Amino acid sequence: MQKQVLIAGGGIGGLAAALGSARAGWEVRLFERASAFTEIGAGVQIGPNVVRRLQAWGLQGALQAVAAFPERLRVRSALTGAELAALPLGARAIERYGAAYATIHRADLHGLLLAAVRDLPGVHLNLGLSVQEHAQEGGAVTVRLAHVDGRLVEVEGDALIGADGLRSGTRARLLGEAPTRASGHLAYRAVVRQDQLPQALRSGDVTAWLGPRLHVVQYPLRRGELLNVVAIRHGRPPADLESWDHGANAADLEAALARTCAPLQDLIRAVPQAGGGWRLWPLLDRAPVAGPHEMARGLVALLGDAAHPMRPYLAQGAGMAIEDAAELQRALAMHDLEVPLRLTRYALNRWQRNARVQERSRRNGRIFHATGPVRWGRDLALRLLGERLLDVPWLYRGDGSSASLL
Repeated sequence: MQKQVLIAGGGIGGLAAALGSARAGWEVRLFERASAFTEIGAGVQIGPNVVRRLQAWGLQGALQAVAAFPERLRVRSALTGAELAALPLGARAIERYGAAYATIHRADLHGLLLAAVRDLPGVHLNLGLSVQEHAQEGGAVTVRLAHVDGRLVEVEGDALIGADGLRSGTRARLLGEAPTRASGHLAYRAVVRQDQLPQALRSGDVTAWLGPRLHVVQYPLRRGELLNVVAIRHGRPPADLESWDHGANAADLEAALARTCAPLQDLIRAVPQAGGGWRLWPLLDRAPVAGPHEMARGLVALLGDAAHPMRPYLAQGAGMAIEDAAELQRALAMHDLEVPLRLTRYALNRWQRNARVQERSRRNGRIFHATGPVRWGRDLALRLLGERLLDVPWLYRGDGSSASLL
């Protein structure tokens, strides 16, 4: 009899989990609390390690149609504008890692995964239902669901995957943990049409501007038609963030970057002039995963941000969720093992890599935002060693080697 997996969450992680589970031969029931499948946010960088997973799912054509494929990663000083280092991407990434480096709008990545899942038999996508409780008993897991109209529904399955994001209810019930914690960093995000920007500000590269207690990243989206701009600085969010007018952030951001170089300030000022609106997110995270028990227990496993939320300084949040889903597929396909052992295998094969990416992301944040002598040393190292420090072979290959700055 075909086994059935229940998935909480319809974001990128949830859809990737559904795709992997279906390809492992399981029936899938996914529950999304919203009444429609939508994805907010801006851009996502996906390295060759992630693109290879999408290719294995037959999604190369869909990715090619909506993503951008930058030719270079550039690192510049936010104070002087000088280029500190550069790393070739494009054909070089394909040659070295077997897949391209891509940049994509979060909604486009969500959309291509949704389209792939909808084409599969045995996948049931349920909107307007949120998981309220779950219980494991007698070799099955039962979830209680709340419908948007107030009805309560119970569903039984052979496994439950919590892919319900940063504030995961599945995680809280499974591990009994406290809420996420503030990192002390604020992220301002905007997307603009490149043809609405002055020619000098348009770009097909990934560019990171590093400054004291702040950095800015820009890269193309949607075949290069859009430009994604993310500015991250140290600071406290407004107390009324939930109801705050996010459009009022432009002046605050311009003030925070007042000491940076003219080209960077020109870019920041051009965003609202080109019709882009800044959105503010306080960055939240958890301590790195401490062991497999934090990713799976019994018939329940966690995936993506529900398992390992991380700071964006290695650009691997969505990537690690997709890697999780690929490993979940391999584990669920081990039909000679009992389900708890399959989920344990999944957790054993994922927790250390996720913890390493979490820790390296934190380290990158300290490097990006360095001040004083540490900043000077960082800039000198980038000028002298450049490409060697920017490449991340242990991440893009998925192996254990590590000699990179990032």
